[in-house]
Amino acid sequence: MSNPDLTQRFLFDHTHIRGEITGLQRSYQEVLAKHNYPEPVRLLLGEFMAAVALLSDTLKFDGTLSLQVRGAGQVRMLMAECRDNRALRAIAQYNDDFSADQALLGNGQLAITIEPKNGKRYQGIVSINDGDHSLGHALEDYFRQSEQIRTRVWLFADQQIATGLLLQAMPHSASEGSLEVDDDAWNRVVHLAETLTADEMLSLDNTTVLQRLFHEEEVRVYDARPLEFECTCTRERCANAILMLGEEEAQTVVAEQGEIRSDCQFCHQHYQFGPDDVTELFESYKQQLN
Repeated sequence: MSNPDLTQRFLFDHTHIRGEITGLQRSYQEVLAKHNYPEPVRLLLGEFMAAVALLSDTLKFDGTLSLQVRGAGQVRMLMAECRDNRALRAIAQYNDDFSADQALLGNGQLAITIEPKNGKRYQGIVSINDGDHSLGHALEDYFRQSEQIRTRVWLFADQQIATGLLLQAMPHSASEGSLEVDDDAWNRVVHLAETLTADEMLSLDNTTVLQRLFHEEEVRVYDARPLEFECTCTRERCANAILMLGEEEAQTVVAEQGEIRSDCQFCHQHYQFGPDDVTELFESYKQQLN
């Protein structure tokens, strides 16, 4: 794959159909390097990262979009998020006695959460499982139920690269959906996309994939948007969390343990606050209040 860590929009001219295609390599590898995940979890994380990149570019807003699943199988929780259509991070929690022979997610719920910097937080929830309601199908259900938009999603990962393709039939106006539109063009492009193989998506660049699939269609491809791994943890955020504890409790923890330590679950960054750090933190806070 010659152009990883990008997401790219395309449109089919003379139709109401749009698409997104994405590929992740470095950002995906940075997530995997932080944790020793079992292979099935690594593959699922790749699919979630590709999916959240696709959805974020589709919505195009300033803020954070996240996908989080809680299942009854070996994976207790998995979350991927994309911030400002650019910054990706992901994490998974799984049973200590993980076995690839047992259900990965089992029957669970997928939460799609949209948190704009300006505006109200929104969350949609759909069912997900390891069978007929895989991640791709769960996302298709979300758009059908919540947005009334016909959507198809294809996701692939091989522990090195994660990729995804999304097609949407857009409504003719903001007051209607696209579910009931009898669109020959939609059926045609979906049929073509269904010929896509995992090997093609994982080894070919975006332009080649789109040319192979839709060479008989008029496709307008827009500039690609770069993606990268980036965690939101900072020492300042950890300091704010200590302030929320209150000075008395914070000083008690330092006296008992010698320091207050905060470890980021996403990137494994360690933040340490010794006795002098905690004292200075609260002194500065008091000065700001005066």
